[in-house]
Parts: sequence; C-alpha cells; structure tokens
Amino acid sequence: MATVLICRRFPRLSRVTTFSTTAKCQAESGSSRSKQKKEENPETANTGTESAAKIQLLNPLDYRVLYNPSAYAKSRAASQQHAAGNSGQALGDTFTSPGTAQVQHTFGTASSQALPPLRNALPKPKSKPLLEQTFSARLSTAQTKEEAENEKTETHDSKEDPRVFQKGRPEYRSLSYDKFELIETLPLEEGDSILHSVAVCKGSQSPGTITGYFRKLSRLPVEQHAALVSEPRFNTLCRCAVKNIRLFSTSDLIDILKACVRLVVPPTHPLLNACENEFCRRVWDMNLDQLLLVADCWRCLERSVPSYLSILFSYANMHWKDLTLPQFVQLVYIIGEGRRSPTDLMQKVESTILKYLDSFTLEEVGAICLGLFKSLSGVSDHIMRKIADRVSLQMEDMSTYALVNVLKMLRYTRMDHLPLLKELGKVIPTRIPTINIQGIMHITLTCSSLHYFDEGVMAAVALSLPSKVTYCRSKDAAKFLWSFGCLDYEPPNEEEFYSSLIEQMHRKLHEFGKFPEHLLTGLLGLAFVKRFPEELIDYALRDEFVQKTRGSKYELKKDLFTLSKSVEIECPSYQGSRLPPQLYQEITEMLMNFAEQEIYVRPEIVEATSLLESVLGGPEYVKNHMILPHTRSSDLEVHLAMDGHPIPFNLKDSIADKKLRDIGVSLTDDLMTQLIKGRSNSQSPVEVENEARTPGGALIADARLQVEPKSGCGFEAPPTLTLNRQPRGVKLAIQVSNRNHYCCYSKRLLGLHCLKRRQLQRLGYVVVELPFWEWFPLLKRTRLEKLSYLHYKVFDPALLSRAA
Repeated sequence: MATVLICRRFPRLSRVTTFSTTAKCQAESGSSRSKQKKEENPETANTGTESAAKIQLLNPLDYRVLYNPSAYAKSRAASQQHAAGNSGQALGDTFTSPGTAQVQHTFGTASSQALPPLRNALPKPKSKPLLEQTFSARLSTAQTKEEAENEKTETHDSKEDPRVFQKGRPEYRSLSYDKFELIETLPLEEGDSILHSVAVCKGSQSPGTITGYFRKLSRLPVEQHAALVSEPRFNTLCRCAVKNIRLFSTSDLIDILKACVRLVVPPTHPLLNACENEFCRRVWDMNLDQLLLVADCWRCLERSVPSYLSILFSYANMHWKDLTLPQFVQLVYIIGEGRRSPTDLMQKVESTILKYLDSFTLEEVGAICLGLFKSLSGVSDHIMRKIADRVSLQMEDMSTYALVNVLKMLRYTRMDHLPLLKELGKVIPTRIPTINIQGIMHITLTCSSLHYFDEGVMAAVALSLPSKVTYCRSKDAAKFLWSFGCLDYEPPNEEEFYSSLIEQMHRKLHEFGKFPEHLLTGLLGLAFVKRFPEELIDYALRDEFVQKTRGSKYELKKDLFTLSKSVEIECPSYQGSRLPPQLYQEITEMLMNFAEQEIYVRPEIVEATSLLESVLGGPEYVKNHMILPHTRSSDLEVHLAMDGHPIPFNLKDSIADKKLRDIGVSLTDDLMTQLIKGRSNSQSPVEVENEARTPGGALIADARLQVEPKSGCGFEAPPTLTLNRQPRGVKLAIQVSNRNHYCCYSKRLLGLHCLKRRQLQRLGYVVVELPFWEWFPLLKRTRLEKLSYLHYKVFDPALLSRAA
C-alpha cells in the first residue's frame, strides 16, 4: 500500500503550548470516574501563522470501503476462502472518499482545543534520500501485503454472505439460486450462432426453443454478459419471450428467470416486468419450492416485488403445516430480504422456531435472527430467550457472522441474556482482529444498547479499530463513539482510539448531510467522556446543518440541545456556532412537558419528594425538576446553609401547597406516633425487631433522635453540621436513580449520567444519590425508615465539608 502524506493544519491553541492528543475540554478531572470504578462489581481555520504538520497515514483518503460480513467467519482461513469466491460488490456498498491522494484540510476558527493527531504518525525524513527510497520500497511492499490482508477481511458480497446457511443442506438446491453452480461455458461462436438465429427468425421460435436459447446464452463467459445484455439481438429474444410469456411452462419460465440472474439483467428490464406479472398469476398453480426459488431469484436480481411476496406469504399461511425445516428457514430469509413483516404469519413463525430449534444448524439460527431483524419482526421474550439459551451453549462452534446476527436480534428485543453475554466475553475478544469493521460495530453496539460492560470485549475492539478505521462508514464511526461513551469506557489506547475515530469523522463529513443523525450520535458519545472536537461541533451547530436535521427520520432536536448545552457548560471558551435562543426555548418546553407527564410522576420520585418535604419542613425546601433539562432526567434540589439548616427557595410550589402545609399535612398522626414510640400503631414489636436487622432499619438507631421535629419548622441537622457556621450555602442535586442509569448487573454509571453529574458539579451543585439498590427496597419499608434514610443522606456531614 502506497504511503500517503497528508498536509494537516491544526487549529490554533490558546492556553497550551504543545499539541494535546485529545480534544478533552477542561472539565473537572476529579469527578466520579475513580470512585465509580471502585464500586464496580465484576475544517477554514486561520492558516496564516500556523505551521503544517505532515503526517503519514497507513491508508490513503481516496480508498474504497469494501464492507465484508463474510469476514465474520469463524476462522480467517475460512473467511478468506469464502471471500475469494465472492468478489462481487452489492449496489450501494462502495463509498469513495472525495479528494486526491494529497489533501490539505482546513478547519474552523481558532479554538482552545486541538483535534488529536494520530498517535502512529511518522514525520517525513529530511535527509538520506537513498535510504529513504529503500525504506519506502520495503514499507510499500509490507503495506501492500497488509492492504491485501485487510481487503480479504473487509471485502463482502452482501447478496451471498447472508445465504451461507443454504450450503448446509442439499434441500436448499431446489429452494434457492446457486451462484456457484458449476456449468459448462458456452463457446463464443455458439452464442453468436444463437443470436444470428434470433435475428433471422424474428420471434417465430417455439417457447421451448426460446428457453433453450436463454439457458445457453447465460453460459457465455462472465466477461461477455454485459455486452450480451446490451446486444440488440438479445433484446429481440427478450421481446419474443414477453410475447409468448403465457405459453411457457412454469419450469421453463423459472429457467428464463435464472438465466436473467446469471446474466445480471437490470432489475427494471421489461422482460422481468412480464415475468413478475406472470408468476403472480400462476402462484396458486405452483408448489412451495418453486415459489421460494422464484422469490430467491428476485432477491438476486435486487428487484422489489411486494405483490409477489404478499401472494407468497398468503400461500405459505395456507400451507403452513406442510412446511419443511429448509422451507421455513428460506421463507424467513425471504421475509427479511423483503424488509416487511407479515403480521398474520408471525405467531406461526414463533411456534415453528420452537418446533425446529434443536434441529436448526447454527448458521440457520443466525439466518432466522437476521431475517427477523431485517423485517423488524418482534418476537416474544420466551422465543428469544430459547434462541439465546442454545447459542450460549454452542457459541464456540458458531461462525461469527451467524453470532452477530443473533446479537442484532438480541439488541432489537432488548434482552440482556447474561449467560450469552458472559460467553461472548470469553469467545469474541480473540476473534475481533479477524472480524470486519461492521461486524465489530454490531458487537460493540449490542453491548452498549444492552448496557452490558465487558472490558475484555471493549478493549479488544479498541485495540483492533485504529488499523481498520478507514473502512468505517460514518454510521460505524458514530456507533463506536456512542458505544464507548455510553459505557463510559476509555480504553488503554484511548488517545490512538479516539484520534483515529475523530479523524474518520472528518473524512466522512460529506456523508453527514444525508445522515445528520450519525454526526450527533458520535459527538454525544464523545461528550460523555469529556471530549469536544470543536470544529465538528461548530459544523453540527450551524444553521445549515440544523436545517438538515429537520429532514431526518429521527427526532434530533433533543440531541442538538444536549450537545449545545454541554458545550456551553464544559467549554466556556468555545467561540463557534450555537443554537438560536428560540430553539432552546422550544426544546426546553418540550422536555419539561414530557418530564411532567413521564418523569416527575414516577412512584420512587414522588415518594422521595413527599418525604423530603416532611424531613425539611415543607415544599418550599425541595423542588422536583430538571436542573439540566438537556440531560433528560429529574433532580430533587435542596439548599442548605453552611450550618446545615435547610433554606427555603421553592416559593412557587410553597404557595401552591400552602393550604396543605397550614394544616400540617407533612406531620401525620401516624408519623408522630412512629417518631415518639418508634413504631407504627399497626406494627408488632417483632416486626420492628425484624426491621432493625435490615440495612434500612440499621439506620434508625443512629438517626432516630436526629429526625424529631422542632415545632414550626423542619427537622434539625445533627450537631456535627452546626459547627463552623459560614454564610455560604450548599445546593444539593439529589438523584433518584434507577437501573437504566447503570450498566446491567453492575454499579457502573452510564455515560449520560456521568456527564450530568459532572456538569452539576461544575455548576456548583453537590450531587447526592439515592441509589436504586438502596432506595427501591426501602419503598416497601416503613415511613420512619424512609425518613431516617433521607435524613441521613441530606444531612451527611461530608456534604458540607466537600462543598467547603
């Protein structure tokens, strides 16, 4: 692979004198990351005065992305053998980066943060030209070998790889088109003789003769096929077939269709129009093998045939009891390739999966999952768990391609199947170097979507990715950034990892106009881990890009809002584009309305709010709202003086609740009884004794005297908080967390919530958490226990010392 020098100008740095290898903003470094890890369970810049840094990249910018899930194969050898036989390229699979080999990038206006240079960049030698030539020649040879190796891994035939399961049983030969069927090549002379006969007879041949001509012409050498299809005499033969379309037997018509597949006839060809209409007319006179074979041919021709598929699905529904295992798997494959889910079939699909689950090959299991995933067919948790049970026991024997298809469906059904995920952590890390970039992306995305953190898997991905990064589409790069940010994981090679992905995001800038969601996905993933590439952010917040987001099929306003507000808080020196104030207001109101209907009313939050009002003395002392609306979760805000006494600040809610507060609703008879006697009227001494043995009950003995109320005010802080009286106050942001804030089976906080807490601290709040593993069990306990727990949390002496 030829070495390419790329002239890169980096943005001017303020406040620093050397290149920073990350685009981190200067957020507080001592946030919750170290503490959290202990808790874990298992381009237009000012170029006048800037010097150009010349970098050698191992991959040129004007490369071709050759996407290759065939490289998911279990071993590299098998993958390479398959790729060698499948060198075809599906429509739309190739992207060519604009520009020439020598490219100069220019970035936006001067900023305080530098984009990271590549860790493996090599400076251009300035002396010893002869030695340089010798070294370059050797390097070029080595790179050519590496490029060839990578291309074998990344090359993919998108039509053939999903069909690997068809090689597992001989029955599929009658249900599907075999691209690799060995046929005897027709001599060119004989092909020319056939075309001469067509021209002479001018359509007077019999249907049998016409079919024979198609069969023979399709056996011409592959390099002659394009010329044949554009040959006027071949078009004459096609017109003759259309004229006699109803005179062909079904088997002859199928042979003509197969010949069209072999010759790669364009999907909009008039002959195919006639064939589709005729097959739709004949469906009920055909058998299921023939119907599935025809559907497979349409897939190979990349022709959309919704009418034919609808009739096929109706036929299958009527003959469901007669479906054999291969017929069923092929039908699910066709359903997936048609990107539609026939609702009247899905219940039968589930029952048939259960019927044959132990008899499917592992490739067939993968094919079924891919078919369900592509058609957006939801399956019951029971079915998905059964599939995952089998895969977890046989993962070592499963090809990576089939395994990735199972992971896609696992992600779609949002099932965190722990045995499968644990087995994935054992099996997949050693395979990562041999998997193509999209396969790696789907593995990584599955982990992040299911909130499952496995450091072995993530570290293996991070280590492998920089050398493969130029094969990333914009979507792939964005999903990698999102996944690592979502799981709040910065790998050992974090500088090289993030630098390579940010560089690729720059290379793919031209794709974000069509897919704006990918840019925002990637930038949010970076923001989670305190990285803010300001040139990309400036691009994303420009009016032109914001307008493009309105045309997306996704709602991107909230993502724009989160990104812009995060930059505002964490990058105070940022001088680039910002969202207009009216858009801020619009999105804030939208989020507030959502929170009032869906977040503030959650039982665990309502209970905490009510009890805090009792602990502190009324609604004026606590406010249930979103301090940071762009983080999309609520906070219970409390203000304390430095002597530990609560400060009233929520006057709006206080006025609304004045009537209730005046009659003492926060101090009920039951509460007074508990406070005075230590238990409720309905509790027996045995129950109280049992509660005292619980983690919540253990707090009672230490806190009981501290929670007794003074007349006319809230509960008093413990004596330790009244020392060192100071005029300043402390603002608490109490987090009522739930399982969705954490990685599953772990106390590892997710990236969005790390970002939120970091920003709250930056704005001067002290973050207090009511972790779900403590608060949720307490919801079933007595009111006194909950009051004591909240008192303990709010009046913790360490809070004031941290604030001081």
